[in-house]
Formats: sequence, C-alpha cells, structure tokens
Amino acid sequence: MLISNAVVCDVNGERNVDVQIQNGVIVAIGENLQDENVIDAKGAYLLPSLIDTNVRVLDSSLNAKNIKSLVKEAKKGGIGHIVLNADSTPAIDNEVVLEFAQNGVKDISEVKIDFMLNALKEDMSLSNIAILLKKGVVAPYMSTIAKNNIAIKIAEYVKMYDVTLFCKPEDNSLINAGVMLEGDVSSKLGLAGIPELSEVLHVSRMIEIARYFDIKILFKSIASPRSIELISKAKKEGVHVSCEVSVHHLICSDEACEGFNTTAKLNPPLASKDDVLLLQEALKNGDIDVLSVLHQPNSPVNKEVAFFDAAYGCEALEDALSLYYTKLVHSGMISMPELVRLCVQNPAKCINMQAGLIETGQKANIILFDTNEKKVINNAQSLYNGEELFGKVIIY
Repeated sequence: MLISNAVVCDVNGERNVDVQIQNGVIVAIGENLQDENVIDAKGAYLLPSLIDTNVRVLDSSLNAKNIKSLVKEAKKGGIGHIVLNADSTPAIDNEVVLEFAQNGVKDISEVKIDFMLNALKEDMSLSNIAILLKKGVVAPYMSTIAKNNIAIKIAEYVKMYDVTLFCKPEDNSLINAGVMLEGDVSSKLGLAGIPELSEVLHVSRMIEIARYFDIKILFKSIASPRSIELISKAKKEGVHVSCEVSVHHLICSDEACEGFNTTAKLNPPLASKDDVLLLQEALKNGDIDVLSVLHQPNSPVNKEVAFFDAAYGCEALEDALSLYYTKLVHSGMISMPELVRLCVQNPAKCINMQAGLIETGQKANIILFDTNEKKVINNAQSLYNGEELFGKVIIY
C-alpha cells in the first residue's frame, strides 16, 4: 500500500513525501514511489497514532464490553494506544483482576491497550507491585493519599524495576468535601471547594522523594500553574519528574461549572480563568510534558443529578485529535510536531517505549488526519457539545 500526497509529520517536523507500507511495516519513504494499491491523502497529515496514558472505562467499571467501546472511540479520535487507569472497579491491584483485564483485550488488535497497576489496595496497604510488573503492567499508579512510609516503599519498587511512577497529587483531607476549585465561582454557586494547595503540597513532597531515590515520576492530571513551576524547577536540577495536563484544563476554566454544569465536574477541578492563561503559557514554553483528553465517561444516571452528587469526568476520546488540533494547533498555541511530541513521543517514554517518528523499518502505527474536514460535536457528555472542530481522522 502506498500513501501519496500526504504531509508526513512527526517530532522532526513536516515533509511532503510518499509512504509505502507492506505487511504493516513502513518499507519506503520518498517521492514518486510506485505501488499497485495507492491511497491519495490529498494533502492530509500522516501522523504517528496518538498515545493516551490516562483513560477510564464507563463508570470506571472494568469489563470487556466497556473496553471494546473504548477501542471504537479511540480509533475515531486518532488514538492507537491507551493505558487504562488503575482506579477502576475492580481495581487493578492483584493478579486475578490483571489476568481478567488482559484476557479481555487479547483479541483486540485495532488499538493497543495496556494497564497500570494500583499500588494501593482499598485498605491503603501495598499491592503486589513486583508480581504485577512482571506480568505486564506498564507502570504503577499511586495517589498521594498514601502515607510517607508507603510512598517510600513504592519508590523503592519503582527504582528496582526502573519504571515511571504515575502519581496523582492530592490531599485526602482537603479534597474530601470539595467538588470544584475553591474560589469565586464555587462561592457564587454555593459549592464546597477544593484548594489548589491540595495538589501543590504533594507535588513538592513527591519531587523530594524522586530526588532522594533518583526515580522517574509522571505527575498525572496537573491543574495548578504553581505545580508546573515546581516540576520545571526540579527538572532543571536533574530530578526525573514530568507533568501531564489535560486538554480541558488548558482551554476551560471553572466558569464552565456555572449553571451547575456537571459535565465540567472534573478531577482535578478546572482551574480559574487566570490560571488557565498561565497553563497555556506553560504549554507554549515547553513546561508541560504530556497531554491527555482525560477520558472518564459516565452513565447519565451518574451525571444528570445534583452537582454535588454527580460523578467526575467527561467524554473526549472520540474527538481527541480534532480537539487537540482545533484548540491547540489551529489556534497557534503549539505546532503539529510539538503536538506529536506531547501526545506520542513523551507518553511512550513514560512506559519505556519509543514512538513519535515515521521511519522505514517501523510498524505503521500511523493515521491520516484531514484538517480540511469539519465536524460538530453531538455528545451531551462532552465539554464541547455543539462546537465545531477542525479535522477528521480518516480510517482506512
């Protein structure tokens, strides 16, 4: 198969070349290539398929049906590799659940699905990290509700097996009663707020643990500009820390919660309007390492209720690449090669993989993306319902 007239884009930049594929492998890249089976890309982007390492299933209920639904949505959104979050029901914190989950994806080939392990059991004791890593999970996941002695034990395992710790910084005593960011909007709505300090405190704590044990930490779902400042400073000092930010936190503020809009009830909560601008500056300056659509779907029964009782999360997987392109690239915030770095190369590094380049000899984990196409989102559980987005993934 030959893909002609495409704009090939990876972390090294953009170029107008043909790409020839045989048996799922890129065998040639160049001009005026010949093949019996030709796909005319008509100027569409040819990109490495995206990777998202922070995806949840419907209602966080781990079963084969929900996983298969994710696969369909991921393909439409240009995502070829997802890592399921470990805080599902049942949680991926033991061999039985992991085997159940792996059996549920063994026949799926369209999208690669990996699992992280929940380092903490429900009673806050350690799960069997060593065995689960040996059985194929790509990273341990830890909420900082873990006490120091437990966090240190997890750090020792991370160092032993040379993996990246996926860390969600949060303070249980500060988030317990809150449902959105503490600030003017929460006061206006009369809703209990979650202080920004809940995240910042534990980012600082885990940076020092990363420094002491010389381990890699990816801070998941960062929402505070101050957290990014701390992480960026630590990186300059040689500490192996990085941060993931969702696209929602880069473009939506806590004002989206007005009218008690439960679709905007996210974890972590959306930042203030001023902080969104600071997050955007951090993105432009290269201080954000990984992007996610923070896909967390819920049944209407868990969303169409009072704001306080509503489940956290929104849907975005099906619109992922169009959303990234419209809000971040088309708007001029970042370039397309930079998007590949944030959504392919860096997420891959966090799970000890290499991706982000389109080269001969590589598997053809690629997608066509036509930026001339437009679509209107029709999904009540999307923060962007009714909005028009640029770009469409071409499934061939």
